[in-house]
Amino acid sequence: MKYYDFVDKQPAIGKLVIVEGTERELAERALGAILDRLLPPEVRELNLERFGPDDVGDSSRVREAVTAMPFLADRRVVVVADAQTLKAQPRRDLWAVAQAVPDGNTLVILDLLPARSKRPEPFGPMAGRSATRIDTTASPEARARFVRETLERLGATAEPRVVDELARSEADLAAVRNDLEKLGLAGKKIALADLEREALSIEDPKAYKYASALVEGKTAEALSIAHECFANDPRGAAMPLLSALATECQALWEMARDGGELPARMRWRERMLRPLAKRVGERRARVAFERAVRGMESIVTGKIGSDPDDHQTLVERISVEVSGISRAAR
Repeated sequence: MKYYDFVDKQPAIGKLVIVEGTERELAERALGAILDRLLPPEVRELNLERFGPDDVGDSSRVREAVTAMPFLADRRVVVVADAQTLKAQPRRDLWAVAQAVPDGNTLVILDLLPARSKRPEPFGPMAGRSATRIDTTASPEARARFVRETLERLGATAEPRVVDELARSEADLAAVRNDLEKLGLAGKKIALADLEREALSIEDPKAYKYASALVEGKTAEALSIAHECFANDPRGAAMPLLSALATECQALWEMARDGGELPARMRWRERMLRPLAKRVGERRARVAFERAVRGMESIVTGKIGSDPDDHQTLVERISVEVSGISRAAR
């Protein structure tokens, strides 16, 4: 079923859940919805175990986690993320585990592959009706709903043409969310002209140079650019800087995955990012992306406050954290 059908209809969740399709943003939201339904916060820590692709080389670890008894809860949940990056034998081993999940527990596999993928063959069609399947592929209608929900969460509004343009675009939904967070920050109604200005360039040139320098390990250069941005615009510098960093780290994360592919608008960056991604690795790139996004969210939600000094301190702290990830890969 499509992601929004799962959200709206709330079907029963059995022993095996396959989250498929290609929209990572919807996949993460689907996982959040699954965990909210199956594991109340007070028992989640004791009954949830997560595995990344680097952790699944020995399938016995996943098997042990899946077969363990729940602790003070109705069930135990095991999540395997980014299964689409696994090589052939680990995928076969994981599939064997998926077919033997005991009653009362749930295995969730995020296998974000196009529906017609042949290599590897997606788990969803293999599972058929034996699994709860959540398809994150987004139709224009689903994209429009995503845009409206994001605007509502931000307390922002947009011209109908903005919603229509984003519904018909080919940008991934994580990029759409980032753009809306930047455009909605000012609190005004987002016009089509605002969106067009955002789409004409990947980021503000200085913010982009900051992000590129930081990811490449040029920390002093990146911080110097950030300081210049805050000197010129104390109240408005943080969001473009963190947004540019999130965009760069998201691209790096994609390049670090087996078979990763950049969206058309960023493919010119592949020559530089691919060797860098190989050194940094998928886990570190993901952590860097998540730290940049959390920084943006703390500004959008008001958690960090409105003091420009606090915003600058936030950017500097995240910059140092991300630079540490880059240095650790050398």
